[in-house]
Amino acid sequence: MKCSRCQHDDTKVIESRDVADGQSIRRRRMCAECNYRFTTYERIERPQLIVIKNDGTRELFSREKLLGGLYRACEKTPITSMQLEQIAAAVEEKLHECGEPEIRSTKIGNLVMDLLAPVNEVAYVRFASVYRKFKDITGFEKELSNIKRQRVAQ
Repeated sequence: MKCSRCQHDDTKVIESRDVADGQSIRRRRMCAECNYRFTTYERIERPQLIVIKNDGTRELFSREKLLGGLYRACEKTPITSMQLEQIAAAVEEKLHECGEPEIRSTKIGNLVMDLLAPVNEVAYVRFASVYRKFKDITGFEKELSNIKRQRVAQ
């Protein structure tokens, strides 16, 4: 690693620390030439995921778009930003674990709903109403019945 000040090739790692739940490593380095200290980050580079939408079009997976949908579903609920970040991270992790470069949007929606349901039922129903495109009250009633059945089964 070159020194960011003098561009000397010889730098020494003086401290390493896991960050972002073990997803990257923060390294403090020192230049052997000028003793300048600087920080670098090392993370796993993952392949970009392609989302296949319902109409057949393809677009790059966007964590920001996923978070936007979660924030809209969770407005005026007690769910914290940290919880939403954790849900988004879990969804992204599961998508990468499946090892497929192209993922159907239905799979993403189902993952989100599976993770959102135990956190907040209102947010879950809001997300489901957009994701499943409820046309009338019947869709809501079916979803609420599913939630009630799951409660009884637990």
